Amino acid sequence: MSTGKRLFRYAAYFKKTILLGLLMLSLAVAAELTGPFLAKKMIDTHILGIEQPWYETEERSDSAFYQGKWYTRQDHLSGTERQGQQVRVLQVGRDYYFIGQPIAADGAREVRDGLLTVAGDSGSATYPAQKLSVQEAFGFFRPETKGLLTLAAVYMGLIALASVFHYGQKFMLQKSANQVIQRLRIDVFAHIQRLPITYFDNLPAGKVVARVTNDTEAVRELFTKVLDQFFSSCIYLIGIFAALFLLDVRLAMVCLLILPIMAVWVFLYRKYAAAYNQVIRSRLSDINAMINESIHGMAIIQAFRRETETKREFDEINEEIFAYQKKMQRFNSLASFNLVQLLRNTAFVLFIWYVGGASGGVGSLFTMGVLYAFVDYLNRLFQPITQIVNQLATLEQARVAAERVFELLDEEGTEVDRGKMPCYQGNVRFDRVSFAYQPSQYVLRDVSFEAWPGETVALVGHTGSGKSSIINLLFRFYDVSQGAVMIDGRNVQDMTRQQVRQHMGIVLQDPFLFTGTILSNVTLGDPAITREKAEKALRDVGADHLLKTLPNGFDEPVIEKGSTLSAGQRQLISFARALAFDPAILVLDEATASIDTETEGIIQEALEVLKKGRTTFIIAHRLSTIKNADQILVLDRGTIVERGKHDELMEKRGKYFQMYQLQQGEAASSGAVLASP
Repeated sequence: MSTGKRLFRYAAYFKKTILLGLLMLSLAVAAELTGPFLAKKMIDTHILGIEQPWYETEERSDSAFYQGKWYTRQDHLSGTERQGQQVRVLQVGRDYYFIGQPIAADGAREVRDGLLTVAGDSGSATYPAQKLSVQEAFGFFRPETKGLLTLAAVYMGLIALASVFHYGQKFMLQKSANQVIQRLRIDVFAHIQRLPITYFDNLPAGKVVARVTNDTEAVRELFTKVLDQFFSSCIYLIGIFAALFLLDVRLAMVCLLILPIMAVWVFLYRKYAAAYNQVIRSRLSDINAMINESIHGMAIIQAFRRETETKREFDEINEEIFAYQKKMQRFNSLASFNLVQLLRNTAFVLFIWYVGGASGGVGSLFTMGVLYAFVDYLNRLFQPITQIVNQLATLEQARVAAERVFELLDEEGTEVDRGKMPCYQGNVRFDRVSFAYQPSQYVLRDVSFEAWPGETVALVGHTGSGKSSIINLLFRFYDVSQGAVMIDGRNVQDMTRQQVRQHMGIVLQDPFLFTGTILSNVTLGDPAITREKAEKALRDVGADHLLKTLPNGFDEPVIEKGSTLSAGQRQLISFARALAFDPAILVLDEATASIDTETEGIIQEALEVLKKGRTTFIIAHRLSTIKNADQILVLDRGTIVERGKHDELMEKRGKYFQMYQLQQGEAASSGAVLASP
């Protein structure tokens, strides 16, 4: 499905608001475009209408008094009313003259020595003429004053009404646009929760953030600005062309030539602008990823004095963005205002040529009122065209951004299962499991073991031996390549990922804390975990000893990743989190690796509390911490090379024995160094 259709589907969710906004926009346009028609009537009927034939009549409310007689204009008389002598009032230059008889034909006028000469195509004629004073001339205009004021009042009322409708349509269209983007962002963020871990392995976090924030914001611009302007402009164009056809079909047909020119230009613009915008959006995503990475790695950058090199890399990406934006700016400058001005000036030249040259003078084809209305509409015609052309750049940026957002939404994910399942007994079995992150590059080979409910299983081995991969398969962050992972006799691939993890807990070496408070990091917003339960979990793991010095206790604010707390405090909070959720299967991923010796005693006590009654998996570097494990699995290059309890493995004097002796030797050496003066 095309990007445009998908955006239309999002807009369709709020079609009532959009249709109401478009209806109010149509009414506002209709009210505005009625103005030139009213002006035409004011000019032709109430101002220039003074040159229509006048007839001598009895005194009336709409008659004019001149030299002891009453005269009424022809269009105010019905066919049955008795009419007297016909007279005329004609304008020559800036003066008005009274002619006491009909004139044969109109044409060029000249007054000399009290005689009016009218020269037309069929010849010229001379008539006695009396010059009217300002007051006498106004006497002939006075009957039209009421009509002029009425039309002026209607004109002002329509302008006020159009303003009200414009406010309404702006509010409705902006509201619907914000609703569309709100729904789009909800869908994007919800979809991110459904994406497999592999997606985030291959895409930097900054690029994902750019799609959720920058790209959706660009799409918002599409709905709040571009579509608003496009809708308004299209309705204006329809109304203006309808009015032009009502005024003069031939001139309106000439103006229609503008539409195919605009269509071709929009097509060409989108073709060339898309390439620039694609690069700009992609590089903006890269720069977001780099900034995100730099902020998280600032300590390393500064410690290794890589500030200059990091800035240079940033400048290279920034310079590339600047170069393409400059190209885009040149293209927009050429394609927007210059094009409209060219079309506008061409249209006016053709109009002047047609009116002044081909028609033989104003009045022979249409009245001055028609001329005024046509020029007014022609001026208005280029306002929506200018708006459309000026929004093409934003349209293309938004279209490219929308493609990137929908590209994220098209990534295959799994639906979040909100169902409940019974708690595990805690039996875990790996049956001849092999696994590879990349095809043919196996990190686990034919791994088999079983953990019984309540047992503690320790996974040890050098870096890259496959310890973390076993945990990833247990949590179904990844799926096995061969074999099966069973929980209570059931294959985890027969359950949804949420069901698998529902009764599991994990404590990482570097625990992640969210912005909030200590208590909110224990409960993670789960309503089933009350404050009392969370506080009890913190006390049970001994966290109250390390956290009691904080000003607000358990309500102490936590900023991103808990950077204001010590490593021990963060670890105890993560222990309390796992305890509060009461998992049947618990994973401790090197939970004591970064803890100092003094704090380790508290952590070890917390571990004993945490492991009680649970099947526990421990990834440990400090082998001294797993002496009491029910089962120790020694991994080497993706296979289990030894298994058993601590004493059994020590007796075998194999790989585990070597690792233990090595650590004990390092500890002894460290102690000797500390003891030396």
